[in-house]
Amino acid sequence: MKLINIGFGNLVSSDRLIAVVAPDSAPVKRIVSEARGSGLLIDATCGRKCKSVLVCESNHVVLSAVTCETIQGRAEESEGKDE
Repeated sequence: MKLINIGFGNLVSSDRLIAVVAPDSAPVKRIVSEARGSGLLIDATCGRKCKSVLVCESNHVVLSAVTCETIQGRAEESEGKDE
């Protein structure tokens, strides 16, 4: 299992991750709102502005204060360590 740091000591399993998207568009805002309503939203921003939204296999939605590009770099970095 590979874990990706999504900021402020929070980690998410890369095996369970479906997408990392920017929170700006209306469809993503709708996904976040629906997840909040159904109890599947995890806020890992530590009170800061949300810069990326992570969608997991289990329909959980994770909010992060780290940009999508930074998470991508960390995911690629963790893949390189295993090889």
